[in-house]
Amino acid sequence: MSYVLPNLTYSYNALEPFFDEKTMKIHHTKHHQNYINNTNIILKNTTFSSLSIDELISIFNEINLENKQTLKNNAGGHINHSFFWKSLRVGTVLTHDLKTEIEKQFNTIDNFKKKFEEIALNHFGSGWVWLINQDGILSIVSTTNQDNPLMEKSTSKFYGTPIIGLDIWEHAYYLKYQNRRLDYIKAFWNVVDWEVASDRLQK
Repeated sequence: MSYVLPNLTYSYNALEPFFDEKTMKIHHTKHHQNYINNTNIILKNTTFSSLSIDELISIFNEINLENKQTLKNNAGGHINHSFFWKSLRVGTVLTHDLKTEIEKQFNTIDNFKKKFEEIALNHFGSGWVWLINQDGILSIVSTTNQDNPLMEKSTSKFYGTPIIGLDIWEHAYYLKYQNRRLDYIKAFWNVVDWEVASDRLQK
């Protein structure tokens, strides 16, 4: 099978003014598409070409290919962005079990956001910041490049099931926010789809 670019369930301008239309369109149709194209080229004629992206990532540590690092960068880019697009919607509210679990781990929602922002701001270079479920415990971690917490079975600090994730590559925000990464990070709270995040916790 070949991976294809997933359709968004909203328009490119739906997250304005927090995430701008031009960045969303380039991010989706250019950057994400490039990760997919490269992944398809690497996997062509391999025994892994029939796997879904979720299946591929779940066994990533077992894959033995000469260009595994390149695959990691691009397959990671595909699964991370597919996750990211589904995580975004204006106007949802953090409630119920997810709110309770966040407060249990971080005392208050404001403390959780502050910790998330600190980790995102202090992450050097490109990568992602995640709220993950580690065997029932919520943790905030960052990963480099296009690494995904589901890849990191050998590193318990990072391994877990993503609940929310923020892309902190410059291409995700530079057209609107330039070097103001913190402004972008804070804008993220206005577009998190908390309903989807809550569903992920339940699963």
